[in-house]
Amino acid sequence: MPGDTLRVNTKAAAQNQYDAIVIGSGISGGWAAKELTEKGLKVLMLERGRNLEHVKDYKTARLDQWDLPHRGTATLQDKANYPVINRGWAIGHPDLSFWANEQDCPYTEIKPFTWWRSYQMGGRSILWGRQSYRWSDLDFEANAKDGIAIDWPLRYKDMAPWYDYVEGFAGISGSKEGLPQLPDGNFLPPMELNCVEKDVAARIKEKLNRHMIIGRTANLTAAIPGRTACQFRNRCWEGCPFGGYFSTQSSTLPAALKTGNLTVRPFSIVTQILYDKDTQKARGVEVLDAETNKTYTFTSSLVFLNASALNSAWVLMNSATDVWPDGLGSSSGELGHNVMDHHYNLGASGTVEGYEDKYLYGKRANGFYIVRFANLFGDKRNYLRGFGYQGSASRQGWAREIAEMNIGGDYKDALCEPGQWSIGMTGFGEILPYHENKISLDKARKDKWGLPVLAMDAVLRENEMAMRKDIVAEARAMLEAAGVKNVNTYDAGHAIGHGIHEMGTARMGRDPKTSVLNEWNQVWDAKNVFVTDGACMVSSACQNPSLTYMALTARAADYAVNELKKRNL
Repeated sequence: MPGDTLRVNTKAAAQNQYDAIVIGSGISGGWAAKELTEKGLKVLMLERGRNLEHVKDYKTARLDQWDLPHRGTATLQDKANYPVINRGWAIGHPDLSFWANEQDCPYTEIKPFTWWRSYQMGGRSILWGRQSYRWSDLDFEANAKDGIAIDWPLRYKDMAPWYDYVEGFAGISGSKEGLPQLPDGNFLPPMELNCVEKDVAARIKEKLNRHMIIGRTANLTAAIPGRTACQFRNRCWEGCPFGGYFSTQSSTLPAALKTGNLTVRPFSIVTQILYDKDTQKARGVEVLDAETNKTYTFTSSLVFLNASALNSAWVLMNSATDVWPDGLGSSSGELGHNVMDHHYNLGASGTVEGYEDKYLYGKRANGFYIVRFANLFGDKRNYLRGFGYQGSASRQGWAREIAEMNIGGDYKDALCEPGQWSIGMTGFGEILPYHENKISLDKARKDKWGLPVLAMDAVLRENEMAMRKDIVAEARAMLEAAGVKNVNTYDAGHAIGHGIHEMGTARMGRDPKTSVLNEWNQVWDAKNVFVTDGACMVSSACQNPSLTYMALTARAADYAVNELKKRNL
């Protein structure tokens, strides 16, 4: 699918009517396009960034480190060009063009906010960590039981068949554990814990009744139609030439294109959803061509908004402002509020004695997962909700530093032998949905195209700060109980956004007075507009959220098409 074949003839397209328009091509946008096209709808998928062609445009994925400029590390100029990405590990990507141009696309930080954006075909589905976990009713019922924010308008029974469905197509590998707080799924065979991880898992289970399992990941452990099994290269974020992990390019986009019902238009910034006051529905979208600065209008019966949690809110805020000054979906006063993420950048690590006769083969694109245990099943803490951990054990290789042996034959001999085993973990904690954590339009500041940018005003609060102390303490306790030596803990602090799991700006609910969307992800104020990315989330749980976005999108698309057939939309 070369880039020019994806491009719409804009002169003709200005006259075109589609059955549905999908805004965004990331994890949820790709799913929306697949589901709608396979149900027979003619669909236009709009991506604000460049086309990124599967395999051909993964320019570093087949190169060795020594073939890359600067060995694939960032230069001082790179760090100056990507100051937000430079706040964390993402600056280590060997092809920084995978991240959004920060000079062209600024934002305002009322409070520190780390926003990791990828404006290209596939969005962050190329770059994501692939950890894929179901939520349980413990998560969907938490707000109601705790008296926090509003209740979810659905439960696990509503989601379970859709989790089954998307897991089967995406290809999720994992082990079945029978844990009520982390429901089992439709899994491919699991990857394996390594020898140290297995022993640590057994010890913390015996001594503390904690569950350390292999991560549930969207990496194939067996080939499925059209895709090859994971090659254990652990270079996923460069794009996988084998299609070994789920992305728009490897999975949902080929399925949608196969129907013949999909048109894809990159370099298309949706500036607003066009609202018809008479019908009280959307009639299409207005698009600014990012290359030519020309404006086009595309019309449709359905609009699926999947631009990512923050950008989807931005589109709504810029839409129907003649009816609602704060934008389409703002009648409840909740649009842009309740910003959530997962807080991390803290945990523990240590060394493991023994196992000198054991080594690793391959580069497993996965780690272990320690399942939430806090505030469950009679456990009670001085904060609400809980956390999980992700981590791994490994053995030092030739790149380690040996200060005592800087030169000479002994130094070279030492580097021919693997070093000591170590193990480390980082916690991922739930952030509560505070109305005060919000985003808004900064109309005094413009991007490259003269459009207002987002202003971020969200912070961790007392509940999260109490949880962070516990995350560190429990990490130490588990490692020490497992016999790990030289345990060190850390807490590097966390600005919201850094977890890359933005959620909550257009939440679902049962009442249009307190929510932006209904139980089917429809905007209360325009029933043919659906929002199924992270914006729709009512709470954040502590599990990685992308699998839930996939399931919500497939569920909403099925409902939307049925309603369209009934002429209810």
